[in-house]
Amino acid sequence: MAGRQTARRLAVGGAALAVAGWAALRNVPAELGGTAEGERLERMLRSPRYRDGAFHNPVPASLVQPQNSPGLFWQLMREQEHRRPAGPVPLVATPDTPAAGRDGLSVVWYGHASALVEIEGRRVLLDPVWSKRVSPSQLVGPARLHPVPVALETLPSVDAVLISHDHYDHLDRATVLALTAAHTAPFLVPLGIGAHLQRWGVPDERIIELDWEERAEVAGLTFTSTAARHFSGRTLRRNDTLWGSWVIAGDAHKVFYAGDSGYFDGYARIGAEHGPFDLTLMPIGAYSENWPDIHMNPEEAVNAHLDLGGELLLPVHWATFNLAFHAWTEPVNRLWGEAKARDVRIAVPRPGDRVDVADAPQLSAWWELTGQAPIHA
Repeated sequence: MAGRQTARRLAVGGAALAVAGWAALRNVPAELGGTAEGERLERMLRSPRYRDGAFHNPVPASLVQPQNSPGLFWQLMREQEHRRPAGPVPLVATPDTPAAGRDGLSVVWYGHASALVEIEGRRVLLDPVWSKRVSPSQLVGPARLHPVPVALETLPSVDAVLISHDHYDHLDRATVLALTAAHTAPFLVPLGIGAHLQRWGVPDERIIELDWEERAEVAGLTFTSTAARHFSGRTLRRNDTLWGSWVIAGDAHKVFYAGDSGYFDGYARIGAEHGPFDLTLMPIGAYSENWPDIHMNPEEAVNAHLDLGGELLLPVHWATFNLAFHAWTEPVNRLWGEAKARDVRIAVPRPGDRVDVADAPQLSAWWELTGQAPIHA
């Protein structure tokens, strides 16, 4: 009798797993996104960045060669101990500090590159990713090293959603679907990404696509698409949509969000044209000597911040997903050392915490409490 019950439970469990797997795989074609056509394609073809069927960087960037990709993938999968926190990452579900008022500027970091900028009474959501994995399938791919600190449905109303590029760790279909249903804010995206959003059911009137140095006025704020040194693609095809960084300007405050980028001289030009900035959100993780031109290391992030004329630097693109070979704490420790050496103000909040840019808290090395050994689930 007990044997039959065990067999029945195993059969039910196996069937449930099969159904879940089928559902996850069924969504893969939609996860890949859409293809630009019509006026959207015409705008891409007119872009100075677009030629020979693809977008190009302002400064050439070498990428991982396809023949080396399998070896790098398996290297990422092996020897992960030092690339994971030893214990739970401390999260903040309800920040102690109040939201910025009509004249203020603050930011809530949710992990990786997802953040909420509160500027002069408006809220701007950056690269929101709430899924467990950054992959076309929730069965495989890099998984979160810590939970999202707040449920997506508890987010306050937002005035705009900014997307830097279409990689899975920055553009997440499930999150886009939820935001489309629960909010009315427009999505501001680089050229071509509107095709993904359109396929996922975002109304055309909520899609604002910009080329570099184009701008849009939304909710009393000015959004300017600016350059980055990176690449794009949700399939094996690369650079069929544009990537970029963003300038968010109010009446009294300016914010720069770098998205993903290698270091290049464009930061000095952006700073001269659009700066200085009260706050910069700069990527500091997922760097490697295998791809030095498309992800900055921490020292380069400080260089870029200074080029931009930044006042306070808040690091992003670290701590949440295992995307490179360096130790989990290495990016933030290197950043801290470089910032002290060059007298740069930084704020490193726990995921979910709010930073008031005018009164940033004294730096506390909360990440050291977790160590960098593997979590045994």
